[in-house]
Amino acid sequence: MKKIFSISILTFASGLAFSQVKPFSPESVFPEANPKLKFHTVKGERHGPSFFKKFEFPEVEYVPGETLNFEKYHTVEVMYHWYTKWAEQYPDIVDLYVIADSYEGRPILQMTLTNKKTGKDTDKPAAYFEGGRHSGEITASESILWLTQHLLENYGKDPEITKLIDSKAIYLRPQNNPDGSNMYLYTEQSNRSTVKPHDTDRDGLLDEDPSEDLDGDGIIYQIRKKAVTPEEKEKANFIVNPEHPSGKLMKRVLPGKGDYLMYSEGIDNDGDGSFNEDGIGGLDLHRNYPENWRPDIAGDLTGRGFTQFGAGEYPLSEVESKSTVLWMLSHPNISVVNSMDTRVPMHLRPPSTSKSEERMYPSDLAIYREMDELGLSFTAYPWAGDVYETYSTRYKVNEMTGDPLKPTPLFGHGPDFGYFYYGSIWYGDELWNNGAMKDYNSDGIYDDYDGLVWDEAENEGKGFKSWLAISHPTLGEVEIGGFHPKFFGQNGPAWQLENWAKKQAQFNLAMALRLPQLTISDMKVNKTSPGEFEISLEWSNTGGLPVALEQAKLVKIVQEDRVMLDFDKELIKGYENAKVKIISPDLFEKTIYSGYTGVGEKKIATFKVKVEGNQEVKGKIKLSSTRGGLLEREFTLK
Repeated sequence: MKKIFSISILTFASGLAFSQVKPFSPESVFPEANPKLKFHTVKGERHGPSFFKKFEFPEVEYVPGETLNFEKYHTVEVMYHWYTKWAEQYPDIVDLYVIADSYEGRPILQMTLTNKKTGKDTDKPAAYFEGGRHSGEITASESILWLTQHLLENYGKDPEITKLIDSKAIYLRPQNNPDGSNMYLYTEQSNRSTVKPHDTDRDGLLDEDPSEDLDGDGIIYQIRKKAVTPEEKEKANFIVNPEHPSGKLMKRVLPGKGDYLMYSEGIDNDGDGSFNEDGIGGLDLHRNYPENWRPDIAGDLTGRGFTQFGAGEYPLSEVESKSTVLWMLSHPNISVVNSMDTRVPMHLRPPSTSKSEERMYPSDLAIYREMDELGLSFTAYPWAGDVYETYSTRYKVNEMTGDPLKPTPLFGHGPDFGYFYYGSIWYGDELWNNGAMKDYNSDGIYDDYDGLVWDEAENEGKGFKSWLAISHPTLGEVEIGGFHPKFFGQNGPAWQLENWAKKQAQFNLAMALRLPQLTISDMKVNKTSPGEFEISLEWSNTGGLPVALEQAKLVKIVQEDRVMLDFDKELIKGYENAKVKIISPDLFEKTIYSGYTGVGEKKIATFKVKVEGNQEVKGKIKLSSTRGGLLEREFTLK
């Protein structure tokens, strides 16, 4: 199949995938390149398929260079340029295709990386890695880009990578939400959702109160206003942090205990007393999975149940999350997944609604904990563990009240779908840390204080804008400043990019290198009597993971490993009159079910075959494992 400037198009019909080929170029498929397309507006500002490209940030590469490096962040178009180029450059190991079209009509590209000469991707153990689900969390996409380049450039050079691509399949999706990434990198707006209009403040209007760049620098900072009136003083919940001598850092306190009110940069468009509370989008793709999904706030009519902000109208209501789940279900050969975000940083895994010990099989939990430690060996993140307990109580106490933090459930979460529904090792890792490289004041918390100290010491203070006095149209005299929301808050300074992208990619690669792998160690054909033969196959799991987690067995996402014989149909038709009869096992299916092969476990399967007449017969013995691979050997009976 010719791949030069072409991509396979995967379309889902009734949950099944079929493929065709069509020419591809970013200019022809990105909707903003077509001025005739309709658009929707936020407060009269164009965005969506034809929004104006308003800003170019110095931290971003907007036109692909001659070589790919990670000194800057890359737009969706630049990433797609490299994926298209690699598809042309490495046709023997790369397939590139559109998995779906986004809400605004942009292609969601995905790459399959495997040596096509050693078999189909679906016949091999597999891993899937994804970035870009949350629009503003672009470091995750860069990690996928880094990993893709690293694998391609080291194939044929690095023995481990060469063996991986020869024997496994790696599925790579750099941008699961290209609409949001495009908006983030071309405009002043920031979010973590899709751009699909959403009534975030429940007033019946969609996206009517976004942020505004009041000082014209292309960045949405914060506003701080000194509380003056009695009403303002009653609400004031920030003070200047006394620990930091600069007077720049703000600290949250209880309402009425502060000196300042804080807002994000902008105005109260809808006059409801809140600023920027209904910006562009609001649907969270990472709350839209079918496992333990809960409705958004308006969906609970009792007011006493659990809800989940950004959950979507129903599970998989959004094309971006739907395309991920349908791909996974049509590719049950996948054992390892990481769908990444920013900015805790943490190796984040299930469960999200219970303690690990309450719902996970002990053997599965042990594997996850090994993976936690494996990840930390590359990244040195301060945390690794489950969402419900480790993530939500990582700071132990509420900084304002001193109350102990309690586990908090998160619903419709990808990692929970990955384990409880799909039976895989599934992480939702969080990259970057708002500059909080270490606990500078030894308070046990990695917070803005630590980020500001690091910014001043190591980043030349570029991550924080000193407060600038301006006259606000409704608030009066205020100051604008604070941390850079894009290239310090959600993502790091550009010079930190490769450090974070690389070490996370190395963890993902290390997980892929531990995929299960069934390996045939011996095949024997013994003639036991005239016309009768015994055919034996011996194999083991030489990978680093079992072919099935216990949860995978429970939800039946995988089948047992099984062994079958394959002869020419003419030889075996006719049952009792067949020229070749499989007399053992004495089953109609003539299939030996062998359970699930654990790490290092050896197994053997033996068939007895009777051949009528004095003839030479050729056949195949096939070993089939959902996640351990499909292998076969030829034999001759004579």
